Amino acid sequence: MDLSKILSIAGKPGLYQMVSQTKNGVLVESLLDGKRIPAFSHERISTLKEISVFTETDDVPLSEIFRSMFRLSNEQQAISHKSSTPELVAFFASVLPNYDRERVYVSDIKKAVQWYNLLQSKGLIDLEEDKDAADESSETNPIVQE
Repeated sequence: MDLSKILSIAGKPGLYQMVSQTKNGVLVESLLDGKRIPAFSHERISTLKEISVFTETDDVPLSEIFRSMFRLSNEQQAISHKSSTPELVAFFASVLPNYDRERVYVSDIKKAVQWYNLLQSKGLIDLEEDKDAADESSETNPIVQE
């Protein structure tokens, strides 16, 4: 799952996929409706790869959260982001049990669930890449048994 080309733009709904770079920013395509628009350098643009969630110990990258949601929901859509607050909090606690409940707001949980469902509906959540990367790392770092 490559989240480096999936963007969140402050003030604009949904997620965007980077198509190309322009002189003043990037050309993006909406994952919601497929429309292409320019995103300028003065806008707050974040790649999903840069985003992480506070826990009681360290920050956890959003890709790990999505993997956990993918496994927990049996590779299907997760609960709706419009579910009740207790349902969302319980679901997120099952995904990431040690998340920091003081710094992670319900709005953050809704956004993470909404993003996961959007990416999953577009087929962009794929654990096969992770398996390939794990296989490559195990080949380069073989475990020596004595």
